Amino acid sequence: MTRCHSVTPNRTDLTHCCFVDLLLYVPCASSLFLFTRKQPPMASGSSSLTNVPVVDELESQSAHATVKVPDSEHPGRGPSAIPEDKKEELLEQAEDDWQDDPENPRNWSGRKKWASTAIVSLYTFVPPLSSSIMAPGLPEIAIKYGITNQTLIAMTLSIFLISFAIGPLFMAPLSEMYGRRWVLHIAAVFTLGFNLGCAFSPTTGSMLGFRFLAGFSGSAPIAIGGGVVSDLFSERDRAAAMAIFSLGPLIGPVVGPIAGGFITETIGIKYVFVLVAALSGLSAVIGVPVLKESYAPYIRLRRAKKSGDPEKAAVGHPVLEAEHGSKLHYLWVNLSRPAILLTRSLICFMLSLYMAFMYGIYYLMFTVFSALFTEVYGFNTGTSGLTYIGLGVGFFAATGFSAKAGNELYLRLAEKNGGKGTPEMRIPALIVGSLIVPIGLFWFGWSAQAKVHWIMPIIGSGIFGCGMMTTYLPIQLYLVDTFRYAASALSAASVFRSLFGFAFPLFATPMFHAMGYGGGNSLLGGLAILLGIPFPIYIYYNGAKIRARSELSR
Repeated sequence: MTRCHSVTPNRTDLTHCCFVDLLLYVPCASSLFLFTRKQPPMASGSSSLTNVPVVDELESQSAHATVKVPDSEHPGRGPSAIPEDKKEELLEQAEDDWQDDPENPRNWSGRKKWASTAIVSLYTFVPPLSSSIMAPGLPEIAIKYGITNQTLIAMTLSIFLISFAIGPLFMAPLSEMYGRRWVLHIAAVFTLGFNLGCAFSPTTGSMLGFRFLAGFSGSAPIAIGGGVVSDLFSERDRAAAMAIFSLGPLIGPVVGPIAGGFITETIGIKYVFVLVAALSGLSAVIGVPVLKESYAPYIRLRRAKKSGDPEKAAVGHPVLEAEHGSKLHYLWVNLSRPAILLTRSLICFMLSLYMAFMYGIYYLMFTVFSALFTEVYGFNTGTSGLTYIGLGVGFFAATGFSAKAGNELYLRLAEKNGGKGTPEMRIPALIVGSLIVPIGLFWFGWSAQAKVHWIMPIIGSGIFGCGMMTTYLPIQLYLVDTFRYAASALSAASVFRSLFGFAFPLFATPMFHAMGYGGGNSLLGGLAILLGIPFPIYIYYNGAKIRARSELSR
């Protein structure tokens, strides 16, 4: 803008200069006003006209980040000054740092990972052992407490599984609030105490009460163990670890009757529970110094809180930090999540239903074996426990296939998919297992019906055990790979299968009395075909589409 200046201005000159200034100023101001009105609002950076920070920039400084005007040589680069974007960038940066952090459980040494897996497997082995160890001693329980009702006798065995179903709903969220480690340790101590209560119970009611409580505390490893495996191993590496973890809940009920039969026959039913209490104590003694915390969000939150910087804690895991302000709300959300997964996810419901059906048959066999091999084949209480070895051999045989062959198949399919694995690549192993299960049931039932040599029903039970393990592992891996809340998905499946495990033994004796061993097992085998073959094939071809439509998936 040109200005009029005079060294010694008079009134006329001054008036003239002001008039000129006014004429020049008005158009320029108008043009400037119209220009600024036509521009889009500035959302970030400093004002290009004044170099004074705008409000958004001042707010973004609270995130401890310096906001700079993007370099003119690299337009579009540099951090955004919008507060929400800034938070996202900080979270992404924190995630990138965590990927390489030595405290990240997935960066632990192989020795430390497998030691943790072994401890969790030990914890997981004891409660299922407790669930079945008294099976050969059910006649002794009936005599000790004067029980004559067959359903009530069966309930002393299976009531354990009611609380075993309820417990994961509480244990899984507690492990996310307070970490996996101490929930496992404390639950082992309570399991010790409740089993001692079973050993010295004076009445049937107190016996049932302590069995119920032992199931509740014993459910912690079942609810949390799969989450620990997910914490430690990536999708490509977790098959073997999940197979070892899965052996606990399946081998425990097999070893239990073998030990329980001889203990009951030699020193009495009371010492069956004393043994379980001793194993719980031993697992805690080994686990407390060896097992380290593996839940990554809790590790990060705890580390941030130790730094004394609340904003750093909020950045480390904002959701967990917010929920810790209201623990009851957080507990309620997690209590309801397994129910939400079962009711709003067809995949979770059907896979959990099939797993529950397998588990129900498994526990049904515990009540059948004792009567079959003592009454039909003349075994005594101690040797009747050895008949469960067939199931154990089947489980071990299937572990090799499920862990090795199943994982190799998964990696091969992932390689064909450009190196990217999907949960559906776990399904082929499930389909193989679902074909083996009915073969084992037919073999077991009709050989027992024909009263052929005792080895034949045991071989049939081993075939069933092989098929069950071959279906059990892919289902667990699929649930962990698919859902954002892996512990809740496994809890949902655990609730379902424990309820079936409780219910099936109650109708086993009446069903086999009415239909015979052949007819009863044929019915179960037919249901296994109906549940276990069509739906896995459907998931294999359509699972990706279903997951894409679900907000519960990863």
